[in-house]
Amino acid sequence: MRRVIGMDIHRTFGEVVIWEEGRLRNAGRVDMTRTALEGFGKGLRSTDEVVIEATGNCMAVSRVLSPFVARVVIANPLQVKAIAHAHVKTDKIDAGTLASLHAAGYLPEIWTPDAATERMRRLAARRFQIVRHRTRIKNEVHSILHAHLIPRCPHADLFSGVGRAWLLRQPLPQDERGAIERHIRELDRLADDLAALDKEIAADALDDDAIARLLTITGVNLTVAAGIVAAIGDINRFSSPQKLVSYFGLNPRIRQSGLGAAHHGRISKVGRSHARSMLVEAAWAAAKTPGPLHAFFVRIRAKRGHQVAAVALARKLTVLCWHLLTKQTDYRWARPALVANKRRTMELKAGKPQKKGNKPGAAHAYNVKALRDQEMDIARHAEQAYEQFVAQWETRPKVRGRSKPAGL
Repeated sequence: MRRVIGMDIHRTFGEVVIWEEGRLRNAGRVDMTRTALEGFGKGLRSTDEVVIEATGNCMAVSRVLSPFVARVVIANPLQVKAIAHAHVKTDKIDAGTLASLHAAGYLPEIWTPDAATERMRRLAARRFQIVRHRTRIKNEVHSILHAHLIPRCPHADLFSGVGRAWLLRQPLPQDERGAIERHIRELDRLADDLAALDKEIAADALDDDAIARLLTITGVNLTVAAGIVAAIGDINRFSSPQKLVSYFGLNPRIRQSGLGAAHHGRISKVGRSHARSMLVEAAWAAAKTPGPLHAFFVRIRAKRGHQVAAVALARKLTVLCWHLLTKQTDYRWARPALVANKRRTMELKAGKPQKKGNKPGAAHAYNVKALRDQEMDIARHAEQAYEQFVAQWETRPKVRGRSKPAGL
């Protein structure tokens, strides 16, 4: 006999409702501790299915209850709210709604990552938080200088060695000087934490073929590649590149009513915000380097401006990532010396020993100016070929239903 156990979980407890033979009955509360959950799981049947919503502790609850039941299902809370909107909302009603929707086959379920993917997601999220914290602290230092009419630092980086020396020479009140010193100490501490996280991420990425393929894309470094792969998980769960674009929230909102034309607005921003930020960061880097991606950025910038062009290039990178991962191939216009340098940088971050001797490695080619220039020339030719291809396409007679060129 099939039973569905709906749980509305909170930080300290979970409300339990059981669906059985089309009826709901309340089963009380269970504490959100490992011991209490294991005791609750032992009282369930091996054929039961447990349904919970995606929250901060849902993965831990799933891991504890999975050995005792047939399956633990994690639901998308936003879609559940859209399907089962109710004027009366209690924990019992929410738990019963989860159980009823799953029993009827209407529950919007999310994909559950494996342990390695979940670990990489946590590392990427922590690194993202540290970077944001560093940015806030740097902005506070700049605001102090601005408040006291201190001119812009003549050096490229205010927080480098020469930049800090210049900062100490500025006429500031003693309390403001003390605040800047505290901010700088905090930046140094965060730099150590960031280096430790980068080492863990690099060590996990050394043997990851998916990350190695994404590193062949111009503008994509280790942090971006690891963050994207962690967000995607299994690429086979996305049947098309448009599905992946929507998952990252880079698809435009579309509004249409009646016979009127469809209106395409801003991007939805519904999805993995960390990965979306990393893709935009990679887009800005790719836009500064010769190649087809740069040509695409310039073409969109001429029509819509810098910001829209960067987001459009981030979407293009998402489509490119989908093709590389599904087809298990490298980027066609990859620069071998640059890719080898990225690989060597990843090895050094992971703690690999320095290479000794006079025999240069593959990454050594990036340090040879002649080889770098040769690769840049090839990238410029690819950029010109893309521009010519797009120009020819735009001058052709328009045919309804014909798709736009990818060209990358």
